[in-house]
Amino acid sequence: MPYVRSHVRKNGARVRAHYRRRRPGAARRRPAARRAAGRRSAGSGGRYFLWGLPAVVLVAIVVEFVQRHPYWAAFLVILLLAAGTAAAVAVSRHRARERVEQAERDRTIAVTDAMSGAEFEQWFARILEASGFRDVQVRGGSGDRGADITARASDGRRVVVQCKRHSLNHRVGSAAIQRFAGTCREIHQGEICMIVTNGFFTAGDGVQLAGQLGITLVDRRVLEKWAWAGAPPTGVIPPGPMAVPRWPR
Repeated sequence: MPYVRSHVRKNGARVRAHYRRRRPGAARRRPAARRAAGRRSAGSGGRYFLWGLPAVVLVAIVVEFVQRHPYWAAFLVILLLAAGTAAAVAVSRHRARERVEQAERDRTIAVTDAMSGAEFEQWFARILEASGFRDVQVRGGSGDRGADITARASDGRRVVVQCKRHSLNHRVGSAAIQRFAGTCREIHQGEICMIVTNGFFTAGDGVQLAGQLGITLVDRRVLEKWAWAGAPPTGVIPPGPMAVPRWPR
C-alpha cells in the first residue's frame, strides 16, 4: 500500500514523495535492466554450449580415427594439402588473368566516358602504377582539398594529381587551375602538380596560367597516348632539379 513521506531539500524546499510498502517476506524485484542482462547471459551460455558440444564430439571422432587408422589419416592430410594447394594456384591464376584483362581494358580512353568521378580516379591510379610510379594512393573524397591521387615519381618526387572526369563538351577552365595551384604545393607539398581530365582544357588563359604556375595539364589526347603506351608521353613529367656536380679536391 503506498504511503507519503515529506522531507526538506538543501535549498529549504519541502517536498513529498510517494512510496510503496513491501509485504512481509516478499522478495525484492531486481530492476528491469538487470533482469534483461541476466536473460542475455543465460541465453549466450546456452548458445556456447550448443556450439561447443558438436565441436568437442568432432574432435573426439578425429582423434579416435587417427589412432585407429594412422596411414589413412596421413593419406587424407596429404590429400587435403594437395587440394588446398591446387585451389590456391587456381585462385592466383584467376586473379592474374583478371589483372591482365583489366590492364587491357584500361588502355582505351573510351572506357572513361561511362565512369563516375571515383571510378576515373581509380582508373588513373592504375595507369600510374603501370607507368612505374610508387606509393600510389587514391585520396579523393570530401576534404581532399584537391588531391585526388598522390604518388612518387621514379626519381622520388612527390606527385599530386587532381582528376576531372567530364563530358567531352565540358572544358576545365582557369578557375579550377587556380584553386589547385593554391593547394598542391602549400598544403600537399607536391613537387609535380598535375590535373588530368578525360576532356579538354580551355584554350588560351587556362593553358597559359598552368604554365606560369607550374601545373602539368593532361587532356584527353595526352591521356589516350599515356594509357595505350603504359608510360607518360615525352615532356609530360617535368624534369627534376639538376644535380650539382662535385669536383674532386
